[in-house]
Amino acid sequence: MTHLWVRAEQRPNEERVGLTPEGAAALVRAGITVTVEESSVRAIPIDGYKAAGCAIAPENLWPQAPADAIIFGLKELPEDGTPLTHRHIMFGHAYKGQPAGQVLLKRFKAGGGTLYDLEYLVDETGRRVAAFGYWAGFAGAAISLKAWAAQQKGFLCGPVEKYPSRQALLDALKAELPTGQRPRAIIIGALGRVGTGAADLCGAMDVPVTRWDMAETASGGPFPEILAHEIFLNCILARPGCPVFVPEEAKRAQRALTVIGDIACDPTSDFSPIKVYTQATDWLLPALRVWDSPPLDVMAIDNLPSLLPVESSEDYARQLLPSLLTLGDITAGVWGRAFTEFTRHTATL
Repeated sequence: MTHLWVRAEQRPNEERVGLTPEGAAALVRAGITVTVEESSVRAIPIDGYKAAGCAIAPENLWPQAPADAIIFGLKELPEDGTPLTHRHIMFGHAYKGQPAGQVLLKRFKAGGGTLYDLEYLVDETGRRVAAFGYWAGFAGAAISLKAWAAQQKGFLCGPVEKYPSRQALLDALKAELPTGQRPRAIIIGALGRVGTGAADLCGAMDVPVTRWDMAETASGGPFPEILAHEIFLNCILARPGCPVFVPEEAKRAQRALTVIGDIACDPTSDFSPIKVYTQATDWLLPALRVWDSPPLDVMAIDNLPSLLPVESSEDYARQLLPSLLTLGDITAGVWGRAFTEFTRHTATL
C-alpha cells in the first residue's frame, strides 16, 4: 500500500503545506495511507487532517518513518549531512549547479534514497503540473514595491512578515506607497504564472507595467529598456541559454532603475540573468543594496509565497492533487519523469 508522509517544514518563516485536509481525504478514499506530522507553524491546522482520516505523527519524526513511506515536504531539509534513505517529494534546487544542491544529491546517493523534485514534475509537454508561481509573483511584486517606497523615504526596506490574506497585503502596501506617486515597472516573463501574479499586484496598486516575454528578449540583449524603468521584476527561471537582463556594469550606468525584484531568485545558478548580486535575501533583510548612488536594491526572497501561506497552499495543493493520486504507480507519468531527471543528475556524482 502506498504511504505518503507529510512532514513539518523546518525552515524559518515557512508555514505552507502541499496537501490540504480536503486533498488528504481524497487520497485516503483512493486507498493511500496518509501520515501528517504535527507542526508548530503550519498555516492549516492539524484537526482537519485528523478528520480526513490521516494518521498524526509528532513533529519532525520523518527520519524514523517506515522505509517504504514517501516523505512529502516543500522546502529544504536540515543540512546535517546525514544520508537520505527515503523517497522524498520536495523542492530540491539541485539541478542547476547550486553548491548546496550538489551536497543534497550526494546525501541521496549515500543513503540510496530518491528525490522527486517538485520543480520537475511535468506533463507530457514539459509543463509543470503544479507551481506556486502566481503567488510568488504577487508577493514578490509587493515586496519590491515596499523596497521602492522605502527608498523614497531614504531607507532600505525593513523586515516583512506573513499576511493573513491577499486583501490584507494590498491594504498594508497601499498605506506605505506615497500618495499620487507610482514607479514604472517592467516584467520579464509576463505571460507565465509568476508574471501574471506580479502584473496583478501592480495593477491593484495602479503601477504602470511594461510586459515582456520571450519575443521581447529573443535578441539576447543588451536591454537598455530595463534601466529606463524604476522597478524590474524578473519572472524567468534561470536556464541554459537565458540572456543576461542586468549585467554587472548596470550598477554604474545611467539609469532610472532602483529596485530589482528577482522573483525567480536563483542567484547561485550559473545561468542567473541578473549579475549584480550573488545571494538571496530573507524576511529580516528583504532588500540587498548593491549600489549606493543612485541606489540599487535587489529583492530576492526565495520563499515568497509563504507571505500568503493559506492562499498559496490551497492553490498549490489543488494543482498537485491529481498527481498525488497517481502515487500508486510511482514509476510512471510525472513521477517516472522526475525519477529520470534525478538519475541523470546523480549519475556523475
